[in-house]
Formats: sequence, C-alpha cells, structure tokens
Amino acid sequence: MRKQTLIITAALAAMCFGQTGAQVSLDSCRSMALRNNKEMRQARIRVEAAGYQRKEAKAAYLPSFDFEASYVYNQKQLSLVDEDQLLPTKTFNPQTGTYDFNLLKDATGQPVVVNGHVVPSTVALLPKSALTYNVHNVFAGAITVTQPIYMGGKIKAMNEITRYAEELARIACDSKAQDVVLSVDEAYWQVVSLKAKQKLAKSYVELVESFDSDVRKLIAEGVATKASKLTVDVRLNEANVALTKVENGLALSRMRLAQLCGQPVTSAFTLADEDRDTWECQPTPAGGGMADVYARRPEVRSLELAGKIYDQKARVARSQMLPTVAAVGAYHVMNPNSYNGFENKFGFAFSVGAMVKIPLWHWGGLSSKVKAAECEARLKQVELDDAKEKIELQVQQATYRSQEAQKTLEMTRSNMKKAEENLRVAQLAYKEGMGTTDDVLTAQTAWVQANSERIDAEIDVQLCNVYLSKVLGTMKY
Repeated sequence: MRKQTLIITAALAAMCFGQTGAQVSLDSCRSMALRNNKEMRQARIRVEAAGYQRKEAKAAYLPSFDFEASYVYNQKQLSLVDEDQLLPTKTFNPQTGTYDFNLLKDATGQPVVVNGHVVPSTVALLPKSALTYNVHNVFAGAITVTQPIYMGGKIKAMNEITRYAEELARIACDSKAQDVVLSVDEAYWQVVSLKAKQKLAKSYVELVESFDSDVRKLIAEGVATKASKLTVDVRLNEANVALTKVENGLALSRMRLAQLCGQPVTSAFTLADEDRDTWECQPTPAGGGMADVYARRPEVRSLELAGKIYDQKARVARSQMLPTVAAVGAYHVMNPNSYNGFENKFGFAFSVGAMVKIPLWHWGGLSSKVKAAECEARLKQVELDDAKEKIELQVQQATYRSQEAQKTLEMTRSNMKKAEENLRVAQLAYKEGMGTTDDVLTAQTAWVQANSERIDAEIDVQLCNVYLSKVLGTMKY
C-alpha cells in the first residue's frame, strides 16, 4: 500500500511538473526524487540482490540434485595385450595333491631349457582379439543427490550472514533516502530563497528608479546636482546587474531541483512556497535521549549488523576446523559398460554412500583465519563506539546551529523593521531638503541587505530543522 501511494504521488507530481504554472509542494519533490533517483534505484536493487542471497543460503539446508553427461570419441580401440598370448597349463598331481606345470622333458625326465627358460609341453591360446575393446564412442551420465548432514555450523552461519546483509542493505537504502531528501530540501529552499531575492531585487530596482525620478525633478527645479544623478545612475546599474545575477541563479537552481526529482531540466513549474513572503517552521522535537537517537540512526544499526556479520564469519572460519559429513547418492549410465563383461550398450546402476572430511593439520592456517575474523568483529565494535561519540557531537552541533538560526532570524526581522524605518526617514529628509542623495542610497542599500539577510535566516531555519531531524533520526519522508 505504501509503495502504491508513493507511485501515485510521484505520478501526480510529474504531471504537475509538466504543466506551466502548476504548484509543486516539497513532499511532491521528495516523492519524485525517491522514485527517480539513480542512487535510490541502485540501493533498491542491492536490497533485492541481498534477498536472493538469503534464499540461496537457505537452500543449502536441502539436498542438491545434479545431472551430468559426457561423450568422448577415441581414435583407437583399447587392447590389453600387444599380441596373442600363450599361457602355460597345469595338471593335477595326485601324489602331491597340487597342480604342476605341463613341461617338455628330456630322456632323463628333466625339463627342457631353452635360452634359460623352461619349455611348456602344452599352452592355452589367449587371442589378442579377445582382449580388444571398442571404445571409439564412450557415453556416461549420472544423476547425483547430495545431502549435507553436518558442516561444522557453516550453513547456519551463512544463513545468519545473509539475513544480516539483507537488513544492512535495507538500512543503507533508508540512509540513502534521507540523503536524497536532504539534497532535495536544500535545492527546494534554494529556489524559494532565490525567488524571494528576485522579488527583492525587483523591488530594489523599482525603489532606485523611483528615487531617480525624484532626483530628475529636483534637478529640473535646481535643487539637486547632476553629480547626484550620476550617483543614482550607478546604483541603478548595480541593482539591474544584481537582478540579472539572481534571475540566472534562480533558473539554474530550478534546473538542479528538476534534475534531483528525475524530471527534464527544462520543466516549467512553480513551487508551493515561492510566492510567500515569510515561511514558518515548526521546531524539531528533541527526540529523546542519546540512546533513542542511536536506535534510530542507520549508521549505528549498520555497524551493529556489520559486527554481527563478522561474528558469523568467524564461525564460518571455525567450521573449517571441524569435521563435515554429507550423504551422497547417484544413478548412473555408461556405454560401453563392464557390468556383465564388456558390452557396447547402455548399462544402468545406482550407488549410495557418505563423505566425511576431517581437517588434521594446516600449519595454523585455519586458526589464523578464525583469529583474523574475530579481529574484524572487534574492529567493528571500536568503529561503533567511535561513531556513537561522533553522533553525539553531531547532535549537539546541529542543536546549537538550529538554536542559532532561530535567534538570527529574530534579529534579522528586527533589523529589517529598523531598516524600513531608516529608509522612510531618509526619504522624508531628502524631500524636505534635510538629507543628501548618499543618505537615501545608503538607507536603500541597508534596506536591501536587511531583507536579504532576513530571507537567508528564514531559509536557514528551514534547512537547520531538516538537518536536525536527520541527525536525530526523526526525518519523515
């Protein structure tokens, strides 16, 4: 349901982007960025991949079935002898109760010896053809099944690792979402700020033009000098240049916001907050103690999971020092086969058994691997402690910065009222002949600066609160 809502919101916001003058809210910009951001897509793909890895590790508990087949062509036949064989024979001797070789004997009854070898009187012929086999085409195939029985705890540890890795990928995705939201908020409020400064710059140009018209009239009456007119002209040119810079900056800022939202940079749109004169911001709640902050921060949870992953990796390394037991079975086929003599036809058979592997001596390599994994786990714990200290400092800095931004806003609002009054007095004094052109121009400059600082302070309050919510882990998006 949450995913469907996000898709619908992004679609509506995209329609708004495509319409000139359409109002786009901050939430719509966030939704589009989360939907279209390339880094967010990468993070979601990593979550999906981690889920498949977890399923892969879970499948290791179950038996695996495999099929293998092979074919080999041999150029020559297989022969166990190089020529026909003549084998000596034996005859049973009743006197000794044993079998004696049938040997050729001379007149004295002694065996005939030729070239140092006795000569048999009878032989058995073993032809070469009987020991020659046709192995030109050899086929083999097997269906095997393997069931792990005891792997030293490796399978369970790998399942824990993949489970933690999937959760780690989800946390990384949430962390990336917060970074995207922060970037969108900065771009959004920059557009709003420049839009307000564009209005201010236009007001300043109109103010200087109005003063220029008054100076012209006073020159015609002989009250003011041409030097005063030149001073006003210079200030008017400066005001127009400042207006041009603001307009160019506003156009570029709109492009950057559109790019972050995954929209064409030429999209024409109007932000919901850019036509306002002031922007109220609700202060970010404290968010509880540091323990609550640690529980919400993705960095802390990521390091905790990383520590658990390395603990499980140490178990995987330790499992290599333990015996492993697996049951195996196979149903295989061969052609030619030797199940009933040597036959050039398919023969089928099955076999079952068990495999046991017991590590004996590896010169300390396996134990060193376990200790290395344990060191990695301790390292993650140290990194976690360091991260908590930095997060506590980060929270304090963000809190002070938010408080400072609020005080700055109050002072800039007060300064703006004083600048408005100062400008009113300077203009009145100039009309009454009690002030100079420089006095009015100085008051106008102070008025513009006070308004610009007030705009910056209001935008800074918005950004400080967004950043504080991210630091506290309470950012909602």
